[in-house]
Amino acid sequence: MIKSFLAKLYAKKIAKDIQKWMDNPIKTQEKVFQNLIAHAKETDFGKDHHFEQIKTYADFVKQVPVRDYEGLKPYIEKIKEGKENVLWKGKPIYFAKTSGTTSGAKYIPITKESMPHHIQAAKQALLMYIYKTGKADFVNGKMIFLQGSPVLDEINGIKTGRLSGIVAHFVPKYLQKNRMPSWETNCIEDWETKVNAIVNETINQDMTLISGIPSWVQMYFEKLIEKSGKKVGELFPNFNLFVYGGVNYEPYRNKMENLIGRKVDSIELFPASEGFFAFQDEQDEKGMLLLLDSGIFYEFIPVDEFYSDNPTRISLKDVKLGVNYVLIISTDAGLWAYNIGDTVQFTSLKPYRIVVSGRIKHFISAFGEHVIAKEVESALQEAVKDTDVQINEFTVAPQITPKEGLPYHEWFIEFQKEPENITEFAQKIDDNLVKQNSYYKDLIDGKVLQTLKITKVVPNGFQDYMKSIGKLGGQNKLPRLANDRKIADKLKTV
Repeated sequence: MIKSFLAKLYAKKIAKDIQKWMDNPIKTQEKVFQNLIAHAKETDFGKDHHFEQIKTYADFVKQVPVRDYEGLKPYIEKIKEGKENVLWKGKPIYFAKTSGTTSGAKYIPITKESMPHHIQAAKQALLMYIYKTGKADFVNGKMIFLQGSPVLDEINGIKTGRLSGIVAHFVPKYLQKNRMPSWETNCIEDWETKVNAIVNETINQDMTLISGIPSWVQMYFEKLIEKSGKKVGELFPNFNLFVYGGVNYEPYRNKMENLIGRKVDSIELFPASEGFFAFQDEQDEKGMLLLLDSGIFYEFIPVDEFYSDNPTRISLKDVKLGVNYVLIISTDAGLWAYNIGDTVQFTSLKPYRIVVSGRIKHFISAFGEHVIAKEVESALQEAVKDTDVQINEFTVAPQITPKEGLPYHEWFIEFQKEPENITEFAQKIDDNLVKQNSYYKDLIDGKVLQTLKITKVVPNGFQDYMKSIGKLGGQNKLPRLANDRKIADKLKTV
């Protein structure tokens, strides 16, 4: 069809453009850096940090300390009060509102310079898939993007809402006829009501691309099956591309493929309110291509040093494979040496590809083991491999004061299909974790910890928990692990 033919031509052009900066990564990042400094010299932040004196990255490190949202909040408050030229020239065109854990709601600025990068990156991810695989038929069918409501509030003339809702206002005209759900359905705030409405709208459509956070797409698939009595792949015979972001897909893959009834291609994205950082550019390569020409300058701090008095800050040219780094960004939305809270590891340096390894605040180190999200996800993935065990959701917490025996890591798992022997399954996960984390191994070998224990969560227990804290659906994600038992103590278990 004409649409898929044109998509292939366009994909070829975009792939050439991307290849240009992929071939010159360090020079590309230097150009972005100089551009950001030049544009922000006359802002409040630029004057406070003497941007006029900054010529090199080393100057920047001296002048601009790493901050999280709390550190940037005084500047954000000035913008909310209506002041211009605070973090970036002029005023932001949007605030992306996110729910913070320590600071309540966060208001992340989006400027007229940064907004196009969010749209462009999502488009490029699909076009690179077309270019690399030659598959473009999905553009002829219906596409769904499970996201937040596009209804926006306003703060002193700045439109405010969830990033996914803001992005909904920028869907290109040529996609609008193909896009599901309807605007009215997208505006429904209650997630369960919204998913039911989406099921009704899409059940008889020719869905070819489905996109969203895996846990919420899983909920949509379950409701489709409940209503139709058919697997998703039978219901949508031309559905062949699943696009996701926000969490690791691997723990969900078995369950999702069972719901679909067959394998489908997938594309992983790494978007956030603060910027669109990476997307999967190759089906057979591990990791996502770090976007170096999108108004974002990247810095990296080794996780092991992050909480020390003088942690090492490096730019792209000094990163190494396999090291766990805290991702620090400076952007054309006016975020400066900003810690977004995510940790990454490089899987390739030519080109620069990353995997998200977790959150700097989400780990278990109740006994000095510093276990991270990537490790628990990988351990579970290995244990499930070549079995028919299916898992809906899980999280991990330390059990420091058990009624009897040594302390342990407690895994809360909602099974779709349980293992025949849950003790053997727990041992398999534990063995896989020991292989990955030498600190955890030492604690197990030294009889400081006993083998992890699995606690079964009631069906829909995680959904009920997320609903109870007002975070059901949209872009909300369940933490994979925590250093306390705040989540663990609220879960309903079998």
